[in-house]
Amino acid sequence: MKSCLATILVSALAAVASVAISAEQAERLPNVVIIFADDLGYGDIGVFGAEGYETPNLDRLAAEGRKFTRWYASQPVCSASRTGLLTGCYSNRIGIHGALGPGSRHGISAEEMTMAEMFKQKDYATACFGKWHLGDHEKFLPTNHGFDHYFGFPYSNDMWPEHPTAGKHFPPLPIIEDTTRLRTADERDQRMMTTWLTAKAVDFINRNREQPFFLYVPHPQCHVPLYVSDRFAGKTERGLFGDVISEIDWSVGEIVNAIDTNGLSENTLVIFTSDNGPWLSYGTNAGSAGPLREGKGTSWEGGYREPTVMRWPGKIPAGTETDTPAMNIDLLPTFAKLIGAKLPDHKIDGLDVWPIIAGEPGAKNPHEGYWHYYKQNELEAVSMGDWKLVLPHTYRTLDGKPGGDNGLPAPYASAKAGLELYDLAEDYGETKDVAAEHPEVVARLQAFAEKARAELGDSLTKQKGGGVREPGRLTDEEAAALDAINWPEGKPGKP
Repeated sequence: MKSCLATILVSALAAVASVAISAEQAERLPNVVIIFADDLGYGDIGVFGAEGYETPNLDRLAAEGRKFTRWYASQPVCSASRTGLLTGCYSNRIGIHGALGPGSRHGISAEEMTMAEMFKQKDYATACFGKWHLGDHEKFLPTNHGFDHYFGFPYSNDMWPEHPTAGKHFPPLPIIEDTTRLRTADERDQRMMTTWLTAKAVDFINRNREQPFFLYVPHPQCHVPLYVSDRFAGKTERGLFGDVISEIDWSVGEIVNAIDTNGLSENTLVIFTSDNGPWLSYGTNAGSAGPLREGKGTSWEGGYREPTVMRWPGKIPAGTETDTPAMNIDLLPTFAKLIGAKLPDHKIDGLDVWPIIAGEPGAKNPHEGYWHYYKQNELEAVSMGDWKLVLPHTYRTLDGKPGGDNGLPAPYASAKAGLELYDLAEDYGETKDVAAEHPEVVARLQAFAEKARAELGDSLTKQKGGGVREPGRLTDEEAAALDAINWPEGKPGKP
């Protein structure tokens, strides 16, 4: 009898505890984890058609969440894309273009609100583990822009003396923790970086399971040079590239398992995406844009349409997908709405796209359309729903030739785009220009392009925008001090 009563009592207490935990989770603000690959092509994970290797953890993330077939980076290049993600702004609005190099005289401004700073309004624990690329001076680093902790490379992993075509023009690649330069990276560090970032991410989750957290893991891979740990080397039919993606997939699995084993799955939004498309000139060491046209460094779909999956059990419907467009600039305002944080006083470009993410019936994109810039503020295309208007510009292409082999790039050719209209619903490969058939659509999108030029400018038409802001800048003294750190034996001339 006593045993029976004890069993009933234990069961009752367990039920009360379960209700208490559920109530606590319901009241607690959601955790957000963004896992950000580098130079990953649209066709480079299993659920988007990858071949020669498997991505079971990413496939699981999609099966338990939602697949986004028209998710865009805000630009098809490193620093500009990351700026859009972290500030909710087109990068040219805040003065960041292209890929910032070592010793850059400018970076993310202290006047901009980053995603981490937005989360800090609600006392989140925040961390960034991986590639930063918004300036390598101390005042531009993550811990001065809302992150409690940082570990990784300050810019792309090819910006070092071993670069295959411009090595002597790069200084040694530093590994930075918070704002301290720990040491110069060597090949072992490159091989182990994915493993180390994963361990730090898991540890961060374990240590912060009792409070809301924002974790940003911008992997340096699969940017060339490709490096993989011994555990994954030589394991796939695809070769080194497949091995690298397999290790990234493993990393995703470790992070998701840490969330699940800590009982946080129902209160954690996990997002996997990339900064831009594949660097096609590197051939065997590059990814694939799948059915899309061109790759990184172009405003064709292969340049910035990203393979994206999101999971949040109970909030995002499992096993679903959407072709409604959205962009990385939309995440900051979406998160702000979710947690009740304030947006910055200055203008940003992103809008709340939670209805699309959550799969709400009839959810539509809240934007009139998107502006697609590249290089030094060149407006190369605009899109509105399923329509995309490509504006006259010069772009790089392999012109049907294969990329390079063994980590060496093949040369690009130049090609010229005219005023071209594409129906992305019917022709996502951008193979058929239908401008002549839809002059009214062309006119509508041209008017939309003029709005972009008035707001952000266009170097192709020599227009200055009225809505741009200055980036953060170094004083002459700060620049000289940074040069002395990066190039202690003297800075070389420009390549």
